Amino acid sequence: MAIPDYQACMKPLLQFLADGEEYPLSQCVIHLVKVFKLSDDERHEMLPSGKQRIIDNRVGWARTYLKKAGLIDIPRRGYSKITKRGLNLLKKNPDEITNETLKQYPEFRDFIKDFKKIEDDTKENKAKEEEKTPEEELEEAFQRLNREVEDELLNKLKSSTPEFFERMVIDLLLAMGYGGSRKEAGKAIGGTGDEGIDGVISEDRLGLDKIYIQAKRWQKQNRVSRPEVQKFAGALQGKRAKKGIFITTSDFTGEAQQFVDGIENRIILIDGKQLVQLMMQFNVGVEINQVFELKKIDNDYFEE
Repeated sequence: MAIPDYQACMKPLLQFLADGEEYPLSQCVIHLVKVFKLSDDERHEMLPSGKQRIIDNRVGWARTYLKKAGLIDIPRRGYSKITKRGLNLLKKNPDEITNETLKQYPEFRDFIKDFKKIEDDTKENKAKEEEKTPEEELEEAFQRLNREVEDELLNKLKSSTPEFFERMVIDLLLAMGYGGSRKEAGKAIGGTGDEGIDGVISEDRLGLDKIYIQAKRWQKQNRVSRPEVQKFAGALQGKRAKKGIFITTSDFTGEAQQFVDGIENRIILIDGKQLVQLMMQFNVGVEINQVFELKKIDNDYFEE
């Protein structure tokens, strides 16, 4: 039979994990190869890049989507384990598990909310897919892959140590052109937190102006409210400073944003989403996996 798409892999993958044990991705793939009775050629068919087998890629994406819906957990790197929610879904014995099934869970809806469309098997969406140019399809795939990396980055930051988070802030600000040397930046950020200030860093390499920093490694449910930002603004006034950056792995309340919009001091609020986007943009904590060159005809070359 043909190699199944990632949605077709979801239900048999969840069923395989139903015993509650932890399994590596490789073992999950082996099981699904048997379930779908793939031939040896199908098992070893590669993506166009030649860097990964198609079935491995699709099982991996099925696992990612199940994780985003809270149906499985990743207890350690490369291993999967079913959750109580996943077991409850299996008890309902659905005919299949697809993106539409996963939309009942708020975590999954949050995961896909920035996309205009996700894949499903309805005729209507297939028709829409046919209307897209190859460039549009490529752009959507690119955005989806980046979103997955951003989500993983944010989870890693939230589970990191305070020391690592401080070091990451240094690396990011240096990559963005602030701070002068790394040694100077390390001394500036690695303080104990003086009156609501976690560090101060040069705005330029000559140190003509200073930027004060507050960093909160908080979980998503702990939003930074106005009192926290107001305290930071007060600390800036105590230093006679005019510029500050408030960084959090969570996000800010509307009142906090309104407060900084209405004060004389320039305070930039960077929430978790913006933080990982900056890390992606300046290659902090990430590396380039693949590069695809999209070519077009050079019409000038063919002119006589």
